[in-house]
Amino acid sequence: MASGLLLEIVTPFGKTFSQEVHSCTIPGKDGKFQVLKNHAALVAKVSVGIIKIEHVDKKAEYLATGGGFCEVKDNVIRIMVESAEFSDKIDVARAKMAKERAEKRLKTHDQHVDLDRARLSLLRALNRLKIAGVR
Repeated sequence: MASGLLLEIVTPFGKTFSQEVHSCTIPGKDGKFQVLKNHAALVAKVSVGIIKIEHVDKKAEYLATGGGFCEVKDNVIRIMVESAEFSDKIDVARAKMAKERAEKRLKTHDQHVDLDRARLSLLRALNRLKIAGVR
């Protein structure tokens, strides 16, 4: 590895990203954190948010994530998340519909609506819409 730091991002649908990077900023449970070469080993919870990849050439790329886990060990970052979408691949119309659907569910007082699930759906939709503007 030229940079000495490998980033792998995996979702239930397969490997989304595998490449040498300069750094990666990850939305952690207690706030975002950055991983650089020779970072201490760790396992951390990844929250819904934005993953920032800084490539070896210092260009940045962004992904919306639905949350999961991250492991850093021996200059390898493995991020295992529910979803990871590059900012330029987000279907904005679909994200807007998901947002509206979640808001509608949260406004109802139907006892059969899973409010936690609706809140998480809204959070993911808002995150996708936010990152869609990062280009």
